[in-house]
Amino acid sequence: MTRHTMARATLATALAAGLLAGAVPAAQASSAAGGTFGPYGYGGVKLGMSAKAAKATGLIRHKGGLDSGTCTGWELKAHPVGRDAVGLYISKKRGVAMIFAPKGARTPAGIGVGSTRTQLKKAYPKLKTAASGYPYIKAPGNPKAYYAFLVNGKGRIYEIALALNTQDCAN
Repeated sequence: MTRHTMARATLATALAAGLLAGAVPAAQASSAAGGTFGPYGYGGVKLGMSAKAAKATGLIRHKGGLDSGTCTGWELKAHPVGRDAVGLYISKKRGVAMIFAPKGARTPAGIGVGSTRTQLKKAYPKLKTAASGYPYIKAPGNPKAYYAFLVNGKGRIYEIALALNTQDCAN
């Protein structure tokens, strides 16, 4: 597993730890490259969107070999993630369940990969820490989703996910 894949697998596991509960209605997602990440989706792909609807956008590509019994791994065509990683997961039950922030994308509060833990806390004063140790916050503006962040030893964010509260793509 590459470091990038391990980080996503670690974050997916943290997300699956049942941080929050609920479901997300399909809503508008940012389609700008390197644009706003969330609160409903990214790059024209929306949380809760069915696999059929997500495929019909023509914006995603299946990542064979990275599927589980409940979810399939995909990437945004505009943001390839490499051979052993995924950019999003689609749940058989819940549709698009988890999207990982590509390089250059930022949350509406301005947080992106490379932001510091201090910037994260300032942008999201209600930030919580999961039992796994990862910071997370309900996605402001979308009560049925949340952001989770991986922070390295130097206090910099190196992975961000936007996920349905009820995502079932990692255990």
